[in-house]
This record gives sequence, C-alpha cells and structure tokens, in this order.
Amino acid sequence: MMQDGKIVERLRAAGCVFAEDEARLIMGAARGAAELSAMVDRRLAGLPLEQVVGWAAFSGLRIVVEPGVFVPRRRTEFLVRQAVTGGAVAAGDVVVDLCCGSGAVGAAIAAAVPGVELHAADIDPAAVRCARRNVAAAAGRVYEGDLYAPLPPRLRGTVAVLAANVPYVPSREVGLLPAEARDHEPLVALDGGADGLDVLRRVAAGAGEWLAPGGRLLVETTERQAARAAMVFARHGLTARTAADEDGNATVVIGTR
Repeated sequence: MMQDGKIVERLRAAGCVFAEDEARLIMGAARGAAELSAMVDRRLAGLPLEQVVGWAAFSGLRIVVEPGVFVPRRRTEFLVRQAVTGGAVAAGDVVVDLCCGSGAVGAAIAAAVPGVELHAADIDPAAVRCARRNVAAAAGRVYEGDLYAPLPPRLRGTVAVLAANVPYVPSREVGLLPAEARDHEPLVALDGGADGLDVLRRVAAGAGEWLAPGGRLLVETTERQAARAAMVFARHGLTARTAADEDGNATVVIGTR
C-alpha cells in the first residue's frame, strides 16, 4: 500500500495546501491498496476532495457527495443557522430545500429541529439521487424538476421555511472559479445568469404561493448582491432583511411572507 508520506508528497506537489489532512481523509476512506491509489489519482486529477472520499462535513453531519454533485460549502451553514435560530421552525413545520443539490441544507435543518416535514427538489438527477440518501434519516422526500414544479400541490401555503441555495455566480465569472468547481460541479448549480440573480428572481416570484403566513424564504448571495436581492424579495411581497457572517464570508437574504 502507498505510504502516508508518499501520498502527502504527491498531494503537496499537485498544489494541495492541506496535503497532510487530505492524505489522512483519503487513507481513511480507502478500502484497500487499489482503491487508495485510484482515489489519490482522482484527487491529483483535480476532483474535489469531498467527491473523492464520498462525503463532506456540514453542520455537524457527514453529507454523502457523489461524483458530479455540487459540494456543500461550509459558509452555507450560516443559512441553516438563520433558518433555525430563535425557534422560528418547530416539529411538524413544513421545510422545503429548493435547488437542494446533495440535500445538505434540508438534512441539517431537520437534524437541528427533529420532526419537521422535509421536502427537497433539484433539477439535476444526480443531485436528486444523492439527496435522497442524505435526507433519509429525516424521512425527507426529494423530487426531480425545475424549482417548484415537482413539489406536491398540497404544500402550497404551508411552508414555514423555504431554503434555496440557488446558483448565484454571474455567468462571466464562472470561468474564474477554482478548477475543482468549474470542472467537476454541474454548471446549473453555479451559473446564476448575467448578474447572478436569475434563479433567485424565479424563486422569489413563486415563494408567496408556497409560504405559509409568516413563512420565510432564505437565499444565500454575495455581499454585493444582497441589496438587489432584497429589492427582488420586496417586489414580490416579502418583507426582506439581510444577515451576514463576516468571519464565514456568508450573506443570506431572508424574506418573510
């Protein structure tokens, strides 16, 4: 089997800043010499570490991440905290994770507030398959389709928390993303259109139909997009505010029906 030091040396030569930590995670995930060698090769080829080892740490959970699925970012944990803070969501409430990717946000909310009724949706079949694994512990349901289209009609007007980690990278900036993202994550999970807010606009336009009175829509943006995003929320009848975590470089726009 490949030696620990050799793996670290190869990872470091490939530009992995945290080579020692990555080597430890890869060695812990490999089930034999052949798999270890293949996993190291995949990482050297540029695959995200989370796709190589098959999971990502998120809000205290181990989230399954399959190849080709968007890797949940640690900064998005701030969106989860905003969703559950102050007892704003309780057991029995309906929670929807839209543009769910791996289902990390919905799974984390359900773990923080046991007993919520969790639904999730994504347009990418690979993401849907992955999300079903991650929300199974919370008895969550995952649907394949475009935004609200696949959700059960009975949810209209009942949703307490609508979390939508929409793509928000402006199209012209996608090429500036790290290679791990632009080459190995689906473009549909990254490209938010000319100003990065195209999908956010569509989510905001439909939110009022699905939210319960007092229900909240939470969307992650960048700091520079937040003011425009809040204006979009307001145009669609939501009372908007912005929350920011400077340490985590996270910005969330929250709209209340």
